[in-house]
Amino acid sequence: MYVKDVTVQNQVGLHARPATFFIQKANEFKSSIWVDKDERKVNAKSLLGVLSLGIVGGTSIRIAANGVDEEEAVNELVKLVESGFAE
Repeated sequence: MYVKDVTVQNQVGLHARPATFFIQKANEFKSSIWVDKDERKVNAKSLLGVLSLGIVGGTSIRIAANGVDEEEAVNELVKLVESGFAE
């Protein structure tokens, strides 16, 4: 299991468009990937799951992965979140 915390940089957070980018990136990996916010954990490959967390700008989230490419998966998703989804 590989885990990293990251703060969402873009002001509106993970609304529909950035959440879609996030899920598309997560689906590129074989590992199981989760997003944690305030004691809630959802599948990072599920649009409804990610949207249900209501992640806004400035929120700290935890990205965790378990599998053959777990480290690469977490690092790539953290990089995407830190980029602000080009917004």
